[in-house]
Amino acid sequence: MHANSLFQRAETGSTGDEMFAPDGSVRPTYAALHDALSGLGHEEFRARSESLARSYLDQGITFDYAGEERPFPVDAIPRVIAAEEWSRVSRGIAQRVRALECFLDDLYTEQSAVTDGVIPAELISSSTYIVDEMRGYRPPNGVRIHISGIDLVRDGDGEFRVLEDNVRTPSGVSYVLSNRRAMAQTFPELFGDRPVRRVGEYPGRLLAALQAAAAEIADEDPTVVVLTPGRYNSAYFEHSLLARTMGVDLVEAGDLVERNERIYMRTTAGLRRVDVIYKRTDDDFIDPEVFRPDSMLGVPGLVRAVLAGNVVLANAIGNGIGDDKLTYTYMPDLIRYYMNEEPALPNVDTWRLEEPDSLTEVLDRLDELVVKPVDGSGGKGIVIGPSASRRELDGLRDRLLADPRGWIAQPVVQLSTIPTLVESGPEPRHADLRPFALNSGDDIWVLPGGLTRVALPEGEMIVNSSRGGGSKDTWVLARPAGSGPAAAPAETSGTEDERIEDPLDDDYDEFDDLPEDHSEEPTREPDPVTAAIRILDDQDVDVPETHDTATTKGADDAQPDR
Repeated sequence: MHANSLFQRAETGSTGDEMFAPDGSVRPTYAALHDALSGLGHEEFRARSESLARSYLDQGITFDYAGEERPFPVDAIPRVIAAEEWSRVSRGIAQRVRALECFLDDLYTEQSAVTDGVIPAELISSSTYIVDEMRGYRPPNGVRIHISGIDLVRDGDGEFRVLEDNVRTPSGVSYVLSNRRAMAQTFPELFGDRPVRRVGEYPGRLLAALQAAAAEIADEDPTVVVLTPGRYNSAYFEHSLLARTMGVDLVEAGDLVERNERIYMRTTAGLRRVDVIYKRTDDDFIDPEVFRPDSMLGVPGLVRAVLAGNVVLANAIGNGIGDDKLTYTYMPDLIRYYMNEEPALPNVDTWRLEEPDSLTEVLDRLDELVVKPVDGSGGKGIVIGPSASRRELDGLRDRLLADPRGWIAQPVVQLSTIPTLVESGPEPRHADLRPFALNSGDDIWVLPGGLTRVALPEGEMIVNSSRGGGSKDTWVLARPAGSGPAAAPAETSGTEDERIEDPLDDDYDEFDDLPEDHSEEPTREPDPVTAAIRILDDQDVDVPETHDTATTKGADDAQPDR
């Protein structure tokens, strides 16, 4: 490379870099993007990157880092994923979601996986996520996981592995949409000759999946609402954006009321029946009659209405055990059991510390491994052995001996790196990926791309924004014309499914494919997002920050960034 190349500091020859091969050459998937960015030059690239950051600050999309409000960091160098690789990823995501659906249905009904010895009964009996009230319940169309976010990492060998599953209320898709919009506005020429698949159809697909979840109603379209804890919630930006782009009402608990095991929304014209609620509040706060009686974020009687089959919650109450990191360790076996298939996406190798031999081995190797709490979030509680002090390791040893079921251990995965703009210029930084999938009951659609989170501090392995991380626009390339369909049962190959971004098109709309019928405006316009909003690290606690009472603490909006 030329000595004054924009990417001079990124050409490290690392075996795990996604743009550069070990010999410093540019990998084919990134070649066109590399040349286009290099052609801008240092000053122009830096100026546009600063404009990109200002656009987020102008929208009030900020996060709290060390007590300071900062623009949510979106890096100007996209992540690029080839069509063939994405076909494998999307197939693996769909397979995993189907297996999790089978597991949750089985768990709350027959529990055949326990009877057949696939999972131990103790996995269920020791879990804090089981909701006894939901035993025997089956949703109208059989879907419990309407929206999922499956976190992936690319290891040092270039293979995508599943890091964790998020099937309660995964967040972050609003930043996928916002990142694409901002990149298309700031760097429109980058999309010129690169067939990047569109992401703007997500709101329309989400609405269709939610409508499909409703019980059948004669001669009426189901009413869908987005339930938010309120404008001070750390993910309120996402709640508002999704409600607005779906064309549905954004409501708080006080806007809903239960009558005769049905849920109604208060409007200026009176009560209106609600059929599907996209909830962005943790289960523990959703109904004070069943869960925390001090919660002001839930609707009394909501669980009764759900069990009566008169309203559907997305995602279903009780999905938390699907996110349990101990459940994660059994996922390869559950895929084989329910799907009669081999996992398309492997797990990261993991030790279950409730198994005595595994506990002994991990205790002997604490300084080599990563140890995580099974219910941790936002990177909280994780101990990275090689960088921990002796005192930290001694304290961890005591916690593992006291509660082995509460922990898992994994090897230190050498996450892949992607060139990322820092003060000195683009340098390699570690990244993960959260693809999002929507389940309509008939099909599982995987959003082409996802949320790439990147660790901005040098050497940092935890990508959460609470640790100073940012994000990247994720580009999935379309298959070349005439190349034929890939063998991917979870995703068809027609041109409609591989629509291409074209920000120079006069008709371009980053949030296209919304419902055709907009004749009836929402009865309540979502509040504009004007104040600074702390970005939710998908494992962060999601609570209204102005309340100090127990009614708001711990209301997770998402399966936060673990």
